[in-house]
Amino acid sequence: MRLVVARCEVLYTGRLTARLPEAVRLLMFKADGSVLVHDDAGGYRPLNWMTPPTMVEDEDGLIVVRKGAGKSEDRLEIRIAEVLSDVTHDMGESVALQKDGVERHLQEELAARPDALGAKLRLVRREWPTDIGPVDLMCRDESGDWVAVEIKRVGTIDAVEQLSRYLERIELDGCRGILAAQAIKPQARTLAESRGIDCVEIDLAVLRGQREPDLTLFSA
Repeated sequence: MRLVVARCEVLYTGRLTARLPEAVRLLMFKADGSVLVHDDAGGYRPLNWMTPPTMVEDEDGLIVVRKGAGKSEDRLEIRIAEVLSDVTHDMGESVALQKDGVERHLQEELAARPDALGAKLRLVRREWPTDIGPVDLMCRDESGDWVAVEIKRVGTIDAVEQLSRYLERIELDGCRGILAAQAIKPQARTLAESRGIDCVEIDLAVLRGQREPDLTLFSA
């Protein structure tokens, strides 16, 4: 990760135009292509950011970050007046957000069989990056529309809120969400439905072929 503290002016052009006047700011360039512009106020949210994939050009006091192409290109221009600090750190392989146990196994099985979610889905990528963390699975449905899948052992209200935040940051038109879990709390299901998020309960044993689905016991 590269961290630059600099007096700079920032111009964003794309879906809208926004300019940050010259001031001292923290610029973060992550290995996954994320670029964030922070001020020393305003909490944890960046003033501006670009999610991957991006292209970064750095030359003669001007850093240009591009995403997309043609009329759909997003462009972040950072004009450097003075560099106060410029350091790069090797963060190693990220393990902070790795899933353990059931969630990890569910993700592996659903990545191999996304159709188990009840729709004809095609996996595009596992761990789709956003500025607040990765989406477990990013898929396309049979119409070509994007579907973000968040996987939990138990689907709670917090899980719905997490997926909602991802959907706000995914810069893909018409992307919808699916919450997949072994069990989903009724309150979470109600909240998800109110936000247009589908809920799917997944039995890991059935998914692995270790047990027949919908097994019913009859008594004599």
